[in-house]
Amino acid sequence: MDEAIIIVPLVVLGLPWLIFHYITKWKTAATLTNDDETLLEELYQLARRLDERMDTVERLVAADNPEFQPRRIAADREIDNEPLRAAERLIAAKGRKAK
Repeated sequence: MDEAIIIVPLVVLGLPWLIFHYITKWKTAATLTNDDETLLEELYQLARRLDERMDTVERLVAADNPEFQPRRIAADREIDNEPLRAAERLIAAKGRKAK
């Protein structure tokens, strides 16, 4: 009988509390915080600048050395830029929603 006094409240109160506690943790962990969004924006800007620098370096090397073949061919350039354009559209849409 003493065991039932401990087990019943544990099952009735403790188990649901534990389940709801972790459900709340999972929901909050799945969202981006403002710091995460700021970091992603900074990383995106850095990636864009590095991409532009790489293009500049390839143009300079190609001008000095006619045998140089850039790794990124001009025809593939549009394919390379599509993820950047998609990110820019998301950022623009987010900016419109914030206003």
